[in-house]
Amino acid sequence: MSFFKSLFKKKEQPIQSYSDFWNWFEQHEKKFHDVIKKQGDVKSDFFDKLAPKLNELKEGFWYLAGMYNENTPELVITPDGVINNIVFVEELVQAAPKIGNWRFTALKPALDIKNVSINMGGYTFDSENLSFYSIDHKNYPDEIDIVIVHNEYNEKDKSTIINGTYIFLDNYLGELNSVTTIDNMVVVSKDQADKELIPISKLKDFLIWREKEFVEKYKGLRHNTDNDSYSSLEGTLENGFPLLAIVNSDVLDWDCKASHPWILTIEIKYDGENNNGMPDKTTYQLLNQIEDEITIELKDSDGYLNIGRQTADSIREIYFACVDFRKPSKVLYNIQKKYQDQIDLKYDIYKDKYWQSFNRFIAN
Repeated sequence: MSFFKSLFKKKEQPIQSYSDFWNWFEQHEKKFHDVIKKQGDVKSDFFDKLAPKLNELKEGFWYLAGMYNENTPELVITPDGVINNIVFVEELVQAAPKIGNWRFTALKPALDIKNVSINMGGYTFDSENLSFYSIDHKNYPDEIDIVIVHNEYNEKDKSTIINGTYIFLDNYLGELNSVTTIDNMVVVSKDQADKELIPISKLKDFLIWREKEFVEKYKGLRHNTDNDSYSSLEGTLENGFPLLAIVNSDVLDWDCKASHPWILTIEIKYDGENNNGMPDKTTYQLLNQIEDEITIELKDSDGYLNIGRQTADSIREIYFACVDFRKPSKVLYNIQKKYQDQIDLKYDIYKDKYWQSFNRFIAN
């Protein structure tokens, strides 16, 4: 009889939306609650069931779980530091209905530094053995460049100490602040430090002050590209194939680049093997169509500047400078899905306040 039951067991509905996921979760929440509260086999009875459902929705969701208090289980959904996925994590948690006693949290939250102590590879990461100082750059005054000092730093265990420091910052600052407020960071030993050390407990206030200063300086600043001039650049790759680029030369000379600190890079691969790495007519039209659709969604008046594009060796790259990372993440994810059967499109979003990524397009 059990054999026939398994044959005709109702198949679970595919997860195609946030509501689909939460409906599925609600059906199993009591079992999940019990396994966490009773400290059962969380991996097998919760995570192994959760992971494939999240992956059905979208790749890039990670998770942590535990008891928030005696009666409240907490599920933390995290993009694990990937900028492109932050907005989807936030939306998923925002869409969560009230389910039992559950608490749902988007991104790893900030903790009181008194409660943050990481033990990893024989090293401890806490307020007692970490300190910091900032580096000021005359030509890049808005750059937040942080040097973290670990009292026991050594080259032999460099990788472990750096990873442990990042985990500490994730917990102390919270994941969102950890990945979005610091532009550059290095970890060094006390001997390598060349400025007065500041207790790590003051880092959070320092970053809040710098971010507030930055926002006040550039809030609402936009650049209208309607009358901008564009430059056409040509070159030759080592394999002899041509390289063609068209860039907005006016915006590259703009003195308020830091107001649009997020760089969106779109890479579209095509078959240009029989055309010296260049697209044929049909592909060229498709590439332009995709770029036009992106530009319609990401308008300069809303804070998204089309810097230009480069075409060479069977790859078209398109560049935008953006005021934020959330909308570009959603727009490109939808474009990627729309054209997934026609062309290989990938994208990345990273912080580069002074657009140093584009220095190669600027004449010396």
